[in-house]
Amino acid sequence: MSDWSTRKLHFIAIGGAGMSGLALVCHQRGARVTGSDRAASSYLERLRAAGLEPCVGHDADAVPADAEVVVSTAVPEDNPELRIARERGQRVLHRGELLAELCAEGRLIAVAGTHGKTTTTGMVVHALRELGADPTFFIGGELPGGGGDGRPANAWHGAGEWVVAEADESDASFLELRPEIAVVTNLELDHHARWSSRAELREAFAKFVAPARGVVAPDELAGLAPDGAAVVRFDGGSPGPAELELRVPGAHNVLNARAALGALELAGLDVEAGARALASFPGMLRRQELRGERNGALIYDDYGHHPTEVRATLLALRELEPKRLIAVFQPHLYSRTKAFADEFGAALAEADAIGVLDVYAAREEPVGELAGVSGLDVARAAADHAGGKPVWWLRDRETAARFLAPRLRPGDLLVTVGAGDIHLLAGTLVGSG
Repeated sequence: MSDWSTRKLHFIAIGGAGMSGLALVCHQRGARVTGSDRAASSYLERLRAAGLEPCVGHDADAVPADAEVVVSTAVPEDNPELRIARERGQRVLHRGELLAELCAEGRLIAVAGTHGKTTTTGMVVHALRELGADPTFFIGGELPGGGGDGRPANAWHGAGEWVVAEADESDASFLELRPEIAVVTNLELDHHARWSSRAELREAFAKFVAPARGVVAPDELAGLAPDGAAVVRFDGGSPGPAELELRVPGAHNVLNARAALGALELAGLDVEAGARALASFPGMLRRQELRGERNGALIYDDYGHHPTEVRATLLALRELEPKRLIAVFQPHLYSRTKAFADEFGAALAEADAIGVLDVYAAREEPVGELAGVSGLDVARAAADHAGGKPVWWLRDRETAARFLAPRLRPGDLLVTVGAGDIHLLAGTLVGSG
């Protein structure tokens, strides 16, 4: 293993889901870690609780001259901290490079896929812990009680031999990893700025699994496995018992669980014991997360930002048999909204009433071919597919809160859906944000 005590690392955008986890584990391994982000967040608060002192705001003076600088794809070249680091000739690492370095220090189980990888990764971590292992892990979401201090955590440095990592295909950084066991949950085109076709994406996934001695995949993707690798197909009712008892609803979570059990099988662990362990899996934060109540209505929140994910979430929550299922959706990225507006509308039509907010822009601007794209495109598509069900154009979180609060009644289930800041609406409705 590397001597991390000799490393000094400065993270630009340290408050991101992936970056904060990397910073925490580097800190836990003894590195001197600094960093900054443009705004305060719960991730920054948790880093402070761990003994770090991240800055709010980007300032060239915050970058130690002798530090390696870690960036993500979201950091623009004109960021003042990145600019000064390049001017000085400091080493600049992409987060994918650093993740690969950390993962190489153990036996890696890497989980990739368009949908379900966060929950599946969390399930693998939970099961390993319940079976007595103490894995290091990196997840793109927060696992309740995942930290050694009992707090939610998206990463932690464990003492065991296994490393479990969610592998991100959005910027191709998953190709930096060399997994011993590779899990592929599914494959659909999503990140249009990076991947031009499903065929191109499939080729990338084949490269991702190439180093693995074992591959877990649905039957249609089992052919991605390299010659000689052991293959577990998780969508045929195995591994594990015929009936899985899970706290998290939905047929998609049954598949996630079977994929996680497939990883345990390839790791040589007790699959039946793993299945029993998953009965206590609490779910990931922002994945069908119950936030509270308002006027007797249950308020859930979910990170789904692709039509397949939105539909799966609504079908799962329908299993709870609400009197009325209300979906409030915030599209994420103009490019994704442009590509999938009609598909989002069709997915949202699974609800009894639909609210749509405007696009959460993230790193994009509505210019060029994206000019004129808005949440209205999704609202109109939802109205086309909803068969007369109410569809509300709510525009922003403040308008949505004022509109929805007096209309909720006992027996309703309202879910906020999206990868932006719509989770704050759920908090407002339950009085916690």
